[in-house]
Amino acid sequence: MFDKEVLQYKVGGLLYMPAFQRNIVQKISANKLPRLSSAAFCLEDSIQDASLEAAEASLKIILRELERLDCELPLVFVRIRSPRHLETFHESIGSRSKILTGYILPKVDMQNVGGFVTVAKAINDARSTPLYIMPTLESSRVASLSTRRTELLSLKQALDEIKSIVLNIRVGVNDFCKLYGLRRNINQTIYDIGVVRDVLIDILNVFATEYVVAGSVWNYFNGDNGGAWARGLQRELELDRANGFVGKSAIHPAQLPLIFDSLKVTQTDLDDANQLLDWKSSTHGVMKSSDG
Repeated sequence: MFDKEVLQYKVGGLLYMPAFQRNIVQKISANKLPRLSSAAFCLEDSIQDASLEAAEASLKIILRELERLDCELPLVFVRIRSPRHLETFHESIGSRSKILTGYILPKVDMQNVGGFVTVAKAINDARSTPLYIMPTLESSRVASLSTRRTELLSLKQALDEIKSIVLNIRVGVNDFCKLYGLRRNINQTIYDIGVVRDVLIDILNVFATEYVVAGSVWNYFNGDNGGAWARGLQRELELDRANGFVGKSAIHPAQLPLIFDSLKVTQTDLDDANQLLDWKSSTHGVMKSSDG
């Protein structure tokens, strides 16, 4: 297992799926998802309350089957519902937790972060290897201008207590859009939705200097990689990178290759970095980039 400094960048394109997605085991075994770097099994908003018990049972089978595979696995995460659910689900899977990289925490704000921190600490105190968390910022207290600044600064202070096990900070733009009754179409990026863009920039402002902050989900997909959905995703990925997001949530395997390609270091960036590392001038403090 890589240490956090490397692992936080290996999450990459995080493919979300309901905990009923049993065919994922066969697809991983057959290498049908070559760009799958990480997988998230959702027990939260993709599962009806009445189906939670069945979803948990399905996920336990998936985890057992993944353990038995003789191939390289993606990073595996589970999106749970609450601090109490984190505690009870983790207890219920026992040794199968060894296959997990960590848990995704939904709708984290100052009303629940204390509970999440307490449970995450307890889980890790009982382990010899880290089990990471990825808090998702998507609640109204984070979005609202009247509470946002205090909420974000307080959340960072709370999460700093367990910084060593916070792998990524994630953002839930669909929840933010829902708060304002907005939705981006296939030809728009999330940066075109001004009120949501401002929330994202403030999240980056508070967290991005010390944490990897991952980009939001893109809602469109198809089998045609040259279609409007792909062009829209590529535009948003370019803006994600320009603003400081690293990685992105995915809801369909077709999105993964585009996310993967967006994370590649360009030749220009590599050349410039090598120039800086090989700096020999004793008088100059600047130089021209390799592409002009």
